Amino acid sequence: MRRCGGGAGVLALVMLLLVASPASAAVMITEYAVTTSGSLPYGITRGPDGNLWFTEQAGNKIGKITPSGTVTEYGTGITTGSQPEGITRGPDGNLWFTEVNGNNIGKITTGGTVTEYALPTASALPEGITRGQDGNLWFTEPGANQIGKITPSGTITEYTLPTASSGPYEITRGPGGLWFTEVRGYIGKITTSGTITEYALPSSLPFPTGITRGPGGLWFTEQLGNNIGKITPSGTVTEYALPTASSYPYGITRGRDGNLWFTEVGNSGKIGMITTSGTITEYSTPTTPSTPVWITRGPRGTLWYTDEAYNKIGKITIS
Repeated sequence: MRRCGGGAGVLALVMLLLVASPASAAVMITEYAVTTSGSLPYGITRGPDGNLWFTEQAGNKIGKITPSGTVTEYGTGITTGSQPEGITRGPDGNLWFTEVNGNNIGKITTGGTVTEYALPTASALPEGITRGQDGNLWFTEPGANQIGKITPSGTITEYTLPTASSGPYEITRGPGGLWFTEVRGYIGKITTSGTITEYALPSSLPFPTGITRGPGGLWFTEQLGNNIGKITPSGTVTEYALPTASSYPYGITRGRDGNLWFTEVGNSGKIGMITTSGTITEYSTPTTPSTPVWITRGPRGTLWYTDEAYNKIGKITIS
């Protein structure tokens, strides 16, 4: 299961000013069109150059957007039909990304040069990727039920999960190792030496998707459970129900304001914010309906997200 639910040049489409009730902060959302029509922008991360880098599933490209909204796209060197998805900043100053259909891990320099590394396991369907504490890149393989590791020089190691068909999905750095979601209903942790621990979630069919490090542990989204969850380093889970039914929370990241910000691919598409005490606020995006998927922290306290279905990159400014 995946989600439940064109512009010439790079122009800001719309802005929306909302007032957040818990902290009385002004929130402005600006959206920018991706140059390639129907590109399905998906993963997004902040690069070492201060720009935001994102993947284009259908466009088969890696995109870059400056803080002011100028988009550049790179497609040369990416295998045709490879479907780039997850993306992260690497320890070597490059951006690393997964290719679901290509069954590769890709690397792109800030100048746009691409290198691909084939996975040893066929049909691994690599999805999420992050930088580990050990200076390597760690990624999920839902098709193979494995967690993978690749060194900056391209050497790959794979680790099989204890629970069969667990569906490892998104991964992030956290206390004691790398933490990841398993859509079957677990949160997993793998040490840099390869020891795996799994924690079952209390909700029935929660379908955890996004995960990020935050205050008190790891925070994650439950797409079907319609919750935001928190798990402590020792494995204690707390869940917070979203106020809107069928919101399908997806990506999540920690903002500079100390709160957790997440996307909602259901309910016409919204951006959500949850405080560490569990108070949730939802913001409509300028384009409605929308399909915001992944979200990341950008420069100067901004947050950036991809709108998959409507081919846009969004910027959230908090004052």
